[in-house]
Amino acid sequence: MSAHYSSQFTPDPFDARDVLAFVLCPTAAFAPSGDADEIEAVAALMAPAKAEAVRRWHAEFLSRSRS
Repeated sequence: MSAHYSSQFTPDPFDARDVLAFVLCPTAAFAPSGDADEIEAVAALMAPAKAEAVRRWHAEFLSRSRS
């Protein structure tokens, strides 16, 4: 059994720091075995999620800026 990290922290999808931390987090952090194939698979899954996080943050930023 491998170690599992758990946190009560809930990122705010509209906080630039939280979004940036998610986007810049290394892919290997989500691939505990460190296997190259696993890292590649995680990267393929995470890329759209990271892009969506930035898109949502930007849309909220623009809406707040207009108000």
